[in-house]
Amino acid sequence: MNKILWGLIGLLLIGWVLGFLVFKILGGIIHILLIIAIGLIIYNWFSGIKEKG
Repeated sequence: MNKILWGLIGLLLIGWVLGFLVFKILGGIIHILLIIAIGLIIYNWFSGIKEKG
């Protein structure tokens, strides 16, 4: 599950960077993708703390 989350985070961040540089029209959608990626990073961080603790 951890590898899937990191893969999804990576894809979302790559999509955000490409969208920011290439598709300026879709700026709102790209920023939503960035928020989702940050949310997944935070979720992964907290779930890692629960498993260790």
